[in-house]
Amino acid sequence: MDRLDNAAWHALTGPHAGLAEVAGVARRYPPAMSFYAAVDGVDAGAWAALADLAGRDGPEGFVTLSRPTMPVPPAGWREVFRIDAHQMVLAGPPADDVPAPAPAIRPLGAADVPAMLALTGLAQPGPFFAETVRFGGYVGVEEGDRLVAMAGRRLRVDGATEVSAVCVHPDAARRGLGRVVTGHVARAIQAEGDEPFLHVSHGNDAARRLYERLGFTVRTTVTFASFAPPPTPRPAPG
Repeated sequence: MDRLDNAAWHALTGPHAGLAEVAGVARRYPPAMSFYAAVDGVDAGAWAALADLAGRDGPEGFVTLSRPTMPVPPAGWREVFRIDAHQMVLAGPPADDVPAPAPAIRPLGAADVPAMLALTGLAQPGPFFAETVRFGGYVGVEEGDRLVAMAGRRLRVDGATEVSAVCVHPDAARRGLGRVVTGHVARAIQAEGDEPFLHVSHGNDAARRLYERLGFTVRTTVTFASFAPPPTPRPAPG
């Protein structure tokens, strides 16, 4: 299996191993940072380990896997969410496609999290949490005191890094800011010797065209699915 077919696993056992929460053969990021959980092979032991991780979040806990072919969970598991996405890669330099005048781009960090949460809440690029900024590499464009565009990084495997959280404020749409921040992050990833990749949900044709304009091409389809384990039986009253 190519490392990008199970990118979360190769990130959590590779460059991001120090971030991983571990249960047996399963790994996940801290839930306040990312939704990704992962296993290598999928068997009864893997599902038991995933149930352990989900149970750490209480009776409503679940795990989210990402793979080109999603396995069927054991009896008693409940599917919470599922979406298919194009996985796109950038083999060469991103197209030089910056609107004039070129907007100012600055790094974003922990102090910017309230503004980042406000923007992602409006633009809905995908899950973004209070500690997602820990992945680093986030940049943004501001107008006045308002953050109007941003992008950053998420998964990192040996030789490749995911571009993530690309979003633009609705009031600043159709001005090329999404291309600007995506291209900026992609160039930074390439400068470090990695290949940029990203995910865009099926049906989000506007975003796919944006990425294709920069030079990204579709590599495969990846399914994201969240599963809740069977309820843990309560001990009988003594």
